[in-house]
Amino acid sequence: MLLTLPDGKTLEVAPGATFREAIATLGEGLARDALAVTLDDRHHALNEQVPRAGRLKVITRTSAEGLDALRHSSAHLLAWAVQDLFPGVKFAFGPAIEGGFYYDFERASPFSDEDLAAIEAKMRELAATKAPILRREVDPAQARSLFADQPYKLEQIASLAGESLTVYEMGGFRDLCEGPHVPGTSELKAFRLLHVAGAYWRGDSSRPMLQRIYGTAFFKKSELDAHLAMLEEAKKRDHRRLGRELDLFGIMDEAGPGLTFWFPRGDILREQVVEYWKHVHRERGYVTVTTPHISQADLWETSGHMQFYRDNMYVFEQDGRPHVIKPMNCPGHILIYKRQVRSYRHLPIRYAELGTVYRAELKGTLHGLLRVRGFTQDDAHIFCTPEQLEDEVSGVLDLTREILGTFGFHDYKVELSVRDPERRDKYAGEDEEWEAAEGSLVKALDKHGLDYSREEGEAVFYGPKIDIKLIDAIGRRWQATTVQFDFNLPRRFGVTYVDAQGQERFAYMVHRAIFGSLERFIGVLTEHHAGDFPLWLSPEQVRVLSVSRDQANYAAAVAARLRACGLRADADLRDEKIGFKIREAELLKVPYMLVVGRKEEEADTVAVRARRGGDLGGRVVADLCRELLDEIAARK
Repeated sequence: MLLTLPDGKTLEVAPGATFREAIATLGEGLARDALAVTLDDRHHALNEQVPRAGRLKVITRTSAEGLDALRHSSAHLLAWAVQDLFPGVKFAFGPAIEGGFYYDFERASPFSDEDLAAIEAKMRELAATKAPILRREVDPAQARSLFADQPYKLEQIASLAGESLTVYEMGGFRDLCEGPHVPGTSELKAFRLLHVAGAYWRGDSSRPMLQRIYGTAFFKKSELDAHLAMLEEAKKRDHRRLGRELDLFGIMDEAGPGLTFWFPRGDILREQVVEYWKHVHRERGYVTVTTPHISQADLWETSGHMQFYRDNMYVFEQDGRPHVIKPMNCPGHILIYKRQVRSYRHLPIRYAELGTVYRAELKGTLHGLLRVRGFTQDDAHIFCTPEQLEDEVSGVLDLTREILGTFGFHDYKVELSVRDPERRDKYAGEDEEWEAAEGSLVKALDKHGLDYSREEGEAVFYGPKIDIKLIDAIGRRWQATTVQFDFNLPRRFGVTYVDAQGQERFAYMVHRAIFGSLERFIGVLTEHHAGDFPLWLSPEQVRVLSVSRDQANYAAAVAARLRACGLRADADLRDEKIGFKIREAELLKVPYMLVVGRKEEEADTVAVRARRGGDLGGRVVADLCRELLDEIAARK
């Protein structure tokens, strides 16, 4: 049997050979690092016999897939420990996730902190048995028999009816699972259980509430220790806590989940982000538009959303016709484009909108500002000719670097999602269009010297895309920028232009968002800066603090002069001790505090205290204004 390797080379394998034996012929190092394999996208354990020829990929401990396999196996180890300690528990799902793993359980009483400690101790005891992790294939009838007392597994089996199923066994625990997994529990050493949360079955609030135990795992204890230290720092930076403490934003129970309220201080922060965004876009040749929040459902029938996205949309009746609260801005921009016939001389056209959209996200998936039901996309759509593709994508990457860098993000993880070359019939558009689009994305990435991973088969059906994930101050990745080609909507809506030969052709359409959404971006920005925003973004840039009531009038006058020169300034005139006032201003992370006592009033000066620099001495107000305005203009 011939196995085709990712580099195109082939490996001949004798009948009856195991995957482990086949890999050993490729080198000792690879054999030591191997954890599992995929054959034609189906996962297998190393001890299985090679069943047929096909495309082989080895999952190693140094790869992202290898770490996921370790965490997936740790989730099964968690479930095994729970099964032994708490008989009668019902098991749902237990996948690897970014940063760790979880498993969902149904149990009559809640898991306590003491329970978590006992479960983790049991996991270590079971891992020490060095049990192998074995995979076998079963048919649906066998699966139903194996999991007869597990209702969530039976529901999963029913949803996969007709498919060949796989079961993984680890000592005394078995699970319905696609894999992959590490070869045995001897690999499971550096893990930690983190906390318990509630989670609806399948994320549906109408289904049972389960208990989700979260954990994390690594191959090395040093990596686990570093991750746990990062999690402690992440708690301090949690945007939900900082949003409350700094009085910026929040979700109000009376209004419902997933809907953001911007408080006065937070609205100033949001306004600064918006004003900068508009300024830099207009400099780069974009024109801003505004589209309605609701429209007739016919528009969404044409776009295809009513057929494929209906469950995520808010639909209501008006004038006897169905209407939709918009879940995205694309169709509105297309209608604006189609107001007139377009020549190639008119292109490119770049429409940008800070458009608020609404999506019926499941309640269990909502998370602060990072996952909401109503959010404002920093959306833009570029309509261009094939010849303009590369320059337009390059321009988007230029703009992305400028904007993200201004907000303090300089490190990224870039992914290029392209179609599966062996399943081209799944995708809209012609081969030559896909090749041109993918080529434009690659050339733009290479031109900017951006390292990227090529994700084959990860493109959506209507076009290839670039995803840029921010890396924040403590090393976490956040999905932000997307540059997405679309060969589908131009055909559905008849988005065309007249070329140089007078022929009508479909325009190339590029969706792009740099922040992703204002809500998510400001949530990430808050955590990145730990709420200590640079001066240009700070809701309150300067606070004037009177030492005693005798200086109240002078402090108020200084604050007024600062506001007149363009600074966001306020005065604390309360009859409190100056140390108390300084402490309160520091808790609100005000960048500059100006202390005024009798000496300052007599000299018409202020004593400057910076959050990041301590006492800076006395300043004349006019001089200080110039210094701070220069700092703001630099956006640093």
